[in-house]
Amino acid sequence: MGGISVWQLLIILVIVILLFGTKKLKNLGGDLGSALKSFKSAVNDDEEKSVDDKTSKDAGRVIEGEGEPVESKKNK
Repeated sequence: MGGISVWQLLIILVIVILLFGTKKLKNLGGDLGSALKSFKSAVNDDEEKSVDDKTSKDAGRVIEGEGEPVESKKNK
């Protein structure tokens, strides 16, 4: 009951191809792919930036009772 069969999907695909043409569909697919690629790279850049910010905040942290930042202890 209900649902879309394979034949119905094929008919819809043929109608879409007839309406828009293969060239426009190819361009649309390319545009969508490049948009997704740039979105993924932006998300990855934001994640790396947040990790870098967190580690830089931790680098200035003081060890208990020592009074010197953690980073300077590592360099000695």
